Amino acid sequence: MRFCVLGSGSKGNCTLIESGKTVLLIDAGFSGIEIRRRLEKIGRTPEMITAILVTHEHNDHISGVGVLSRRCGVPVYANSATHLAAEGRIGEVSRRLEFATGESFTVNGLRIHPFAVSHDTAEPVGFVVSDGSNTVGYCTDTGRVTRLLAHHLRRCQALILESNHDPRMLRDGPYPLELQQRVRSNLGHLANEDAAAFLADLINDELRSVVLAHLSQVNNLPELALAATLEKLGGRAAHCDIILATQESPSRVIDLTGRGR
Repeated sequence: MRFCVLGSGSKGNCTLIESGKTVLLIDAGFSGIEIRRRLEKIGRTPEMITAILVTHEHNDHISGVGVLSRRCGVPVYANSATHLAAEGRIGEVSRRLEFATGESFTVNGLRIHPFAVSHDTAEPVGFVVSDGSNTVGYCTDTGRVTRLLAHHLRRCQALILESNHDPRMLRDGPYPLELQQRVRSNLGHLANEDAAAFLADLINDELRSVVLAHLSQVNNLPELALAATLEKLGGRAAHCDIILATQESPSRVIDLTGRGR
């Protein structure tokens, strides 16, 4: 089982997870041309995609969904509320499939569990994806952590976790007060320290790779996100590969057998 964060931030989010010949995209928040470029950079193409899973309807998660689905015949999975909220911007898709939040489903043998997160959209979710041997957790765009999140993510071998903003940079930055309040709220995004504390609670001997994702380009710096994480994890950080996702380019492909490239 392998995965790659093709890009993550306020301008676009897209993650590839693959096992055997099954290739999933979680969100497609870049243009179709840009997603193709990023896939080709890691030796994949859009024609290889088995399905697109959608977390919520914000543009930085769905802007390429419709075009990829139509051009490559890719089915799109989302809950009914997200499909309804996104359909005006996504348009027609090759095949529209619905899941119920909290109920697992399978795509070509991969078990996918969508769980509720806290964000200002219709019915946002994160995902846990498992091939029976390894599990990847995906949790971004949530304003708070809960016992439900911990329950689903504690058993993962790899985790893609939001570390969105530094509170001081947000307070002193260019965002108007109303937008600052939205980001800080329970329906907004996780601050670095909140994400780090959550990760410190989750980390165990099974967790081998962590990608810090959805870093704000305005209200965060990679070194601040990493420093907060390392401070909370202490010596335990040595047992886990910590990677910073960027907006500009894909991460390396991470192989859960322990070999990244």
